[in-house]
Amino acid sequence: MRQLSRAAMKWSRLIETAQPNRRLASTSFVSPKLFSTEASEPTSDDQFLRTPTSGLVYGKLANITKHTTKSDIINLLEGCDLNPENLKVEYNRSYFPLSMMVEFPSRSAYDAALRTIGRKGRLYNISKVDKAEWDTNAPYDGKAILLYGIPRNALIDDVERFLSGCRYDSSSIEMFVRPTNQGLVRMALVRFPSQALAMHAYITKNRGFCLNDQITVHVLH
Repeated sequence: MRQLSRAAMKWSRLIETAQPNRRLASTSFVSPKLFSTEASEPTSDDQFLRTPTSGLVYGKLANITKHTTKSDIINLLEGCDLNPENLKVEYNRSYFPLSMMVEFPSRSAYDAALRTIGRKGRLYNISKVDKAEWDTNAPYDGKAILLYGIPRNALIDDVERFLSGCRYDSSSIEMFVRPTNQGLVRMALVRFPSQALAMHAYITKNRGFCLNDQITVHVLH
């Protein structure tokens, strides 16, 4: 009996010793969600404060000249992921270039352009515009030429003779008079099926003569 009593007391002490450990184990268990290394879902306030870095952004590059090309702008803004389709030249009514419209692939690309222009001496000024302004500016994409200095008495037949040997859309010929710093000047706009054909016309016809008047040819972008 005495041995049984000692064994019972020993067993009771073992049970009491084990119970606090169970309680400790239960209180030390914490949901793994509280210590997850995964990024938590952003709240609506976080999304509102965050600056968007994706989506198209449109800008206008001022202070260009009639000699500024799309390649010049692409080289200037190297690293902004631009191609010729992302650029449009804005002309006034006399077809003098006013600015280069730029479609940036993201806000970060636009910000990079701002830094580049600031770093390179601010030869150009850039400002943000909305998509509507981009859409209303019709591109010529190097597939049209402007004939500058058409004689007042010239007819469309005379323009077609001037363009002899060139492949163009004859139904696209538009003749008009525009004010310039040299007074009123008669011009003609002609469209071509491709950039190569328009450039061929520029190379072969620039400084040629129509009814004894010398014509200047410009490729429109």
